[in-house]
Amino acid sequence: MSVENQSFTILGAGGFIGAALVAWLESQGRTVHAITRGSLQALMAARRPAGHVIDCIGMTGDFRVRPLDTAEAHVGLVARCLANLQFSSFLLLSSTRVYARADTAQEDVAISLLSADPSDLYNLTKLAGEALCLACPRPEIRVARLSNVYGAGMSAETFLGQVLQEGEGTGGVVFQQSAASAKDYVNIATLVRLLPDIAVTGRSRLYNVASGRNTSHGDIAQRLQQIAGWHTCFAADAPTVLHPPIDTTRLTAEFGQVSCDLPADLPTLLSFTREIPCSPSTRPLAA
Repeated sequence: MSVENQSFTILGAGGFIGAALVAWLESQGRTVHAITRGSLQALMAARRPAGHVIDCIGMTGDFRVRPLDTAEAHVGLVARCLANLQFSSFLLLSSTRVYARADTAQEDVAISLLSADPSDLYNLTKLAGEALCLACPRPEIRVARLSNVYGAGMSAETFLGQVLQEGEGTGGVVFQQSAASAKDYVNIATLVRLLPDIAVTGRSRLYNVASGRNTSHGDIAQRLQQIAGWHTCFAADAPTVLHPPIDTTRLTAEFGQVSCDLPADLPTLLSFTREIPCSPSTRPLAA
């Protein structure tokens, strides 16, 4: 089934990813219904065909102090959408953050969590939403675990958003994690092209959507010195936080290699950071 001539409903259309997805689909001539949290209830009550639904709703970095809202966004709303929406397909956006305690980041790996750790609340609720989707027998209900998404307009609640905001405000950045710390990043422009294809034609039900390679904080700091002239340094005794490389074998086999280069893209991000309330990104433990 081709993406062409398909109708899409984007939940969380006011957020960073949702807004970018709406803009991309409209630029391709697709029929798009942009749904915010305020209009979601009316959509469910209408019970009209929603076409291909992509759920971009998620909490920002305040999930630690808003646990009930986090559970509602990641689990409660997902359950109601699955029960009430008439869709051709349903794609839930999750996060590769769920691999934080894992040694490998492959879709079928067993994931360890600690319910007493407030930082794991995000992962627990995301996985509960995933479980609701994957427990449904319909093969057109899928989950995409996204790595760290960057692009113009990204949230200041993300690690990279905080770094750029600090640099633009002070002319320098003090990293609270070591230069060796590293994580995976994917460009928003690449992401919005992939998600509709996954929603409509995906042969699997769970995908990692990532570049497949980590970028170190040291590489980011060096690049910011080069392009912006900022003074960058690392806090004394800053911890090293290493995320396992994200396995993109499944994604690449179906949709081709994802090519993203954050250091090369950094010049396009300067002066564009701003806070987006509905962004599904989260604040890192150490900015």
